[in-house]
Amino acid sequence: MTIEAFAPAKINLTLHVTGQRDDGYHLLDSLVVFADVGDRIGFVPAPSMRIDVSGPFSVGVPDDDRNLIWRAAALAGVTGRFSLEKNLPHGAGIGGGSSDAAAVLRLMGAEAHALALGADVPVCLLDVPQRMRGIGEDVTPVGGVPALDMVLVNPGVHVPTPDVFKRLRQKENSAMDSRLGWSDRAGFVDWLGAQRNDLQAPAASGNPAIPSALTALKGAEVSRMSGSGSTCFGVYPDAAAARAAADQIAESQPRWWVRAVQTVGA
Repeated sequence: MTIEAFAPAKINLTLHVTGQRDDGYHLLDSLVVFADVGDRIGFVPAPSMRIDVSGPFSVGVPDDDRNLIWRAAALAGVTGRFSLEKNLPHGAGIGGGSSDAAAVLRLMGAEAHALALGADVPVCLLDVPQRMRGIGEDVTPVGGVPALDMVLVNPGVHVPTPDVFKRLRQKENSAMDSRLGWSDRAGFVDWLGAQRNDLQAPAASGNPAIPSALTALKGAEVSRMSGSGSTCFGVYPDAAAARAAADQIAESQPRWWVRAVQTVGA
């Protein structure tokens, strides 16, 4: 019997870089939500490991122990045949590989190994809104976050995370506004607009496609880059407005990955 799991896109609504440890790891403060688009994973127990990759972004995905799915299974002490339907673009700042790994750890009941696979994996163990701090190990669910109608836009540019951090000149920045309580959606959107992604400027400085993607999200209540890029998001008033914006962007930029999505609220 095939066991199936969904690995949703991770969206950093905010990403404040608050410091850097002596070992080089950066300290973060981020509000993370998850969307209804993502990769799909299947698993059948077997004596040996195998990963079969399909989907629109299957090209270039390793099918050996370089893949986080393989490494997650090894840490969990299981072997078998995995199928991965790769629907999320690579290196896009929306946690594709990390979400895949977290999905496998959930399947195997091996969540304790999450941080060993990367800083973004612990937050991907749950699909609810969470505040992620430290180097990714400090995650706390956040209530009162509304489900958001969004457009995700990836202009097809791969942005290596280490390069973005190298271009970040100011490593000690203010944390998020800690008043994580909102009376309604309007209050949340106002709060969100006042926050930041400290990696957006350094990522955009070497990749002009990122400013182009942000410009394309016209009409959004809030637009920002997710993670270290290059995917950008726009928050729209409702699903109809998001779909209309996504259709318009996709028509004008047929080579971009564009999706109207809704996030999980709390």
